[in-house]
Amino acid sequence: MATVTARIGGIEICYEEFGDPQHPAILLIMGLGGPMFWWEDEFCSALADRGFRVIRYDNRDVGLSRPGASPARVVPAYLRRAAPEYSLEDMAADAAGLLRHLQVPRAHVVGVSMGGMIAQLLAIRHPALVRSLTSMMSTTGSRKVGWINPRVLARMFRKIPDGEEAYVARNLEGFRRIGSPRYFESNLERQRARAHRTFAYGLNPAGTMRQLAAIVNAADRTSELANIRVPTTVLHGTADPLVHVSGGKATARAIPGAELVLVPGMGHDMPRELWPVLLDAIERTARRAY
Repeated sequence: MATVTARIGGIEICYEEFGDPQHPAILLIMGLGGPMFWWEDEFCSALADRGFRVIRYDNRDVGLSRPGASPARVVPAYLRRAAPEYSLEDMAADAAGLLRHLQVPRAHVVGVSMGGMIAQLLAIRHPALVRSLTSMMSTTGSRKVGWINPRVLARMFRKIPDGEEAYVARNLEGFRRIGSPRYFESNLERQRARAHRTFAYGLNPAGTMRQLAAIVNAADRTSELANIRVPTTVLHGTADPLVHVSGGKATARAIPGAELVLVPGMGHDMPRELWPVLLDAIERTARRAY
């Protein structure tokens, strides 16, 4: 596995692959501010072992994929709607461009949280590239569903403290607030290691705010979701405190034939204990496309 950089529409997009390049491709799209390795190595390898070519990448403004937007234009979008520097539509175009760069004619697309929104738009705007869709802990863009607890959101976007240990402590505090309560202790050391890796990889808080502005300014996708015609599964935890489960339910209602999988006790994370549920759902959705 090697990290590779591709020039996509004027932006450097970094990506990695797992598995046999001749196998059907799965594109993994991470959520707000998350580098590609938040799709954990073992999770990607497990998908590869099920017969897939797995592609993960840094969204623009995360990790090694940075478009060079000016931090001076950043607005705290969780306080008010701002004029974004780019949109979720642009981020879906990044994903489409990466697939074309890799000469992948069609991919099974899996997105989590903001990544689920991008995955939905990829299926809407670039349907010829999408073989199946799995939308995880995401929503439709409607303000009536998938609402976020404002106290949780405000705490998430406090100033990042200086230093690695302070960042890790803040990260673990956030994990406790939005993660799966029943699996917190058993996944704590994994989360700690991931936080250290994220700090070393490079933080871009201004980029995260630009991504958040793109989310806040996104249009309601409900009516357009009705045009998706590929096998689709919507996964959502019943204990998700960041994106309310109503967002997942609404997404499944909007997409014809979508399977809704509600995972008891799952918050806004992917604890290892629930990987079999998630992996089975992704594989089952992909197999429905054949």
